[in-house]
Amino acid sequence: MTEAWNPLYGAPVYPAERHATLARRIGLLLKTDNDVLLVQAEAVVALEAVATSLAKPGLSAFNIVTSPYGGWFGQWLRRGGATVIDIVARPGRPIEVEAIIAALDANPGVRVLALVHAESASGILNPLPEIAALARARGIVTVVDAVASVGGHALDVAGSGIDIAVIGPQKALGGPAGVSALSVSPRAWELILRDDAPRDSILSLVDLKAWVDAGGGALPGTPAPLEFFALEASLDRVEAEGIEQIVARHERAASASRAGLAALGASLWVPAEQASNLVTTVSVPSGVESSSVIGFSAGLGVELTPGVGAGSSHLIRFNHTGPRATFQTVLANVVAYGAALRRAGFPANIAAASEAVTKTYSG
Repeated sequence: MTEAWNPLYGAPVYPAERHATLARRIGLLLKTDNDVLLVQAEAVVALEAVATSLAKPGLSAFNIVTSPYGGWFGQWLRRGGATVIDIVARPGRPIEVEAIIAALDANPGVRVLALVHAESASGILNPLPEIAALARARGIVTVVDAVASVGGHALDVAGSGIDIAVIGPQKALGGPAGVSALSVSPRAWELILRDDAPRDSILSLVDLKAWVDAGGGALPGTPAPLEFFALEASLDRVEAEGIEQIVARHERAASASRAGLAALGASLWVPAEQASNLVTTVSVPSGVESSSVIGFSAGLGVELTPGVGAGSSHLIRFNHTGPRATFQTVLANVVAYGAALRRAGFPANIAAASEAVTKTYSG
């Protein structure tokens, strides 16, 4: 039997000299001249590499926890011997600036502060500009998980003074999930480049620093060509649309979602200033099972998802990330939820909700 040809078979090697070009393009996207490193794995590996490369006995770090991802980062720091002070938000809520100020005042010896910018798990947005300014004023190195926020929210690494920003292209940028990137400032390198830093490991930023210092070329290990070709294609698309336009598209999708859901009478989880532009989250009415709403919507061809993490079991997320940040997707999400509420015996003015979504897009 002759095997059918598939274009994925025998993918050509991604040209080594183009890795450095990808890094420069990502630096422009992040608005930074800091070193940009490419990690040949999904973004959670890049985040673990940051924690592993920073952690050492004697290092004190603040770790802001607003989702399971923040909890993991603290575990990775502790594994390396660091002293970690967790600043934990109320379940499913953004961190409060006042809690950061109190922690900073009580712990003057802290060297690192880590946080997630936007949480797709619960649809919240942490106050990054304020937190970054507080850390910068005290000479604290900031680590920002911007995997969900890049492309959905404005992200100016240089302007905000962010020392390490980790991104993944698979969300708002609409790219592949199997490769990620991070920017590293000179101040962060001072903490990472030490004699006992991890080496010869996918979790070693020191190994990737050697790649940067050599001027690019072949990455350590064996790069997956399809992922890098896909990353290049997604950057082509991002640059063609423009990062400011992509952010604006997500802002409009989030605004339209909130307007439509408010017209239905839905209980938005957080106010607009605390909400992510990637997903909009509602608290389902008492007596309604999230699973039944999600299942009913799926039958209409609409994908709604449950909240993730502590305090999120009663939440439903409306995804308008990346290619989904469109009028069609937002309208379908809102109408499906309204229909599910009606089916459960709750009033829902679907016509008014549809008008609210349409007005946001046409206004």
